[in-house]
Amino acid sequence: MALSEKIKKTINGIRHQFPTEQALLIPLLHEIQNDHGWVSLDAMKEAGEFLNLPLSKVREVASFYTMFKLHPQGKVDVQICTNISCWLNGADKLVSCAEKRLGVHAGQTTKDSCFTLTQVECLASCGTAPAIMMNEDYYENVTEAQLVELINQAEKDVATNKTVGKSTRQDGVWP
Repeated sequence: MALSEKIKKTINGIRHQFPTEQALLIPLLHEIQNDHGWVSLDAMKEAGEFLNLPLSKVREVASFYTMFKLHPQGKVDVQICTNISCWLNGADKLVSCAEKRLGVHAGQTTKDSCFTLTQVECLASCGTAPAIMMNEDYYENVTEAQLVELINQAEKDVATNKTVGKSTRQDGVWP
C-alpha cells in the first residue's frame, strides 16, 4: 500500500490550499516518492483512486517531470544536465567522469544500490553551467574534480547513514 495514513493526512491537511484534486497530484507524488524512494505503477493507481483521477492522468504527470523516479533508485541520484549550455560547458566530460567513478553508465544504478546516474534535459542553470543535482542538492559550475569529490563525500555519508541531499522540509508540512 503506497498511500500510508501519514501521506493521506498530509494531503488532506493541504487540500484546502489547492483549487482541484488534480492540483494535489504533484504534492501527492512527492509524498509517495519521499516514503518509497520512487513512484511505482501501483502507487500511481492508488494516487488516482485517492484523488479521483484516471490512471492516465497520473502517469502523464509522473512521467513528464524528471523529479519523479519511475524505477527503484540508488540512495543517491546523481543527475547531470546535458542540455545545450551544460553540454557546451563540459557536461559530456562530467557524464564520462561519473560513469568511470561509479562503474555504471547513465541510466543505471550501482550494484550496491548506492548511486543512480541520470542524464537530465535541463536543470535551469544555463548561465552557470554545467549543473548537477545529487538527490535534492543543486550544484553549478561543476568541474570533474568537484564531481568526484561530491561523489566521494556522498559515499561516506551513505556509509555512516547520514542524509544525502534531502529536503529540509519537515514531515507532513509543505511550505
